[in-house]
Order: sequence, then structure tokens, then C-alpha cells
Amino acid sequence: MCQPAYSFCQQIFEDILSLTDNVNYYDIRKKCDGSLCYDFSNFENFLSKSSVKKALGVPSSLGYVSCSDLVFRSMLNDWMRNLEVEIPALLEDKIQLLVYAGEYDLICNWLGNSRWVHAISWSDQKDFISASNVSFIVDGKEAGILKNHGPLTFIKVHNAGHMVPTYQPRAALKMLELWATGKLLQPNKC
Repeated sequence: MCQPAYSFCQQIFEDILSLTDNVNYYDIRKKCDGSLCYDFSNFENFLSKSSVKKALGVPSSLGYVSCSDLVFRSMLNDWMRNLEVEIPALLEDKIQLLVYAGEYDLICNWLGNSRWVHAISWSDQKDFISASNVSFIVDGKEAGILKNHGPLTFIKVHNAGHMVPTYQPRAALKMLELWATGKLLQPNKC
């Protein structure tokens, strides 16, 4: 069941890419460069250093790859599984959920992510939908648009593609710091 769904969606995606003159699907402002649309050699070289492996507790015998074919193939059938069905129970248990997307990402685009977050069926869905979008401010500047109600937060990160920390490291760090400490909330309305 998952394989036909994957093939159908993959064809739609490939049709879009065929019309866009080699657009980088992780950042629509750029052209695709290489098999993964990026040069990951700096990441790979850094994470392959023995000192980095040691600091991270990674066995020296393991090598780092940006995208593992084995992992890709092993998870391929999971791509089309609806994992959203597990999320309402987490929200009802007040487990904090942060969903974020870079505004220039195509493959995991902000609009699609926003739509599924708004469609999550849970007891506070209406309150989340009616919550206002507010500026996510980092270093005195708007770094994105934030919407929050209860345990659910969505952020569209400005000037970022798929790998938000690569494009907006300060905003990504601030977002995760605030979320991890329970402070990534909308200001109270008076």
C-alpha cells in the first residue's frame, strides 16, 4: 500500500522539478548542486574526524555519510504512513510539540506543514486555529512567524531552506533553547 502512494507522490514531485529548471528542492532560491543538491563535504570531513567521533561517543570504526542508501531504502515504505494519528494523544497529554519549516524549503514546505498542523484533531484544535500569528524575534529582528496554543507550536522560519540551522543558526538555536525550556510561547494578550 505504501509503495504505490510513494510512487504516485514521487511522480508529482518529479513533474514539479521538471518544470523548475533544476531548482534545489531544499531551497527554491538555488539550483541543485550534486546528487543531494548540496556539497556536504565539510560536514562529512568534520564528522569523520577521530576527535569529533570521540567527543560524540561514536565508535572510531563508524564512518559518517550525509545520506545513507541503506537507511533510505529501509525507511522508504514508511514515507507514506500516516504518523500524524499518534500526535493528538501527545497533545492531550500536554507533551510539547514544535513543528518548524524554512520558508524556502520545497520538499517539506512550510505551507504543507502549516496545513497539517492546523488539521490535527485534538481538544484544543479550534483554539490553536484561532490563535494569532506573531513575530518570532531573535536579536531584535523578526526571524519567523510563530503560532502557539497549549503544547503545540508552529514556526515558519524566514530566509531558510530545509536545513534551518544551516541557514539561520542563531534563530534555530534560540528556537530550540526556548522550546526546551518551555518559553517558546506567544505573548499573553491583554
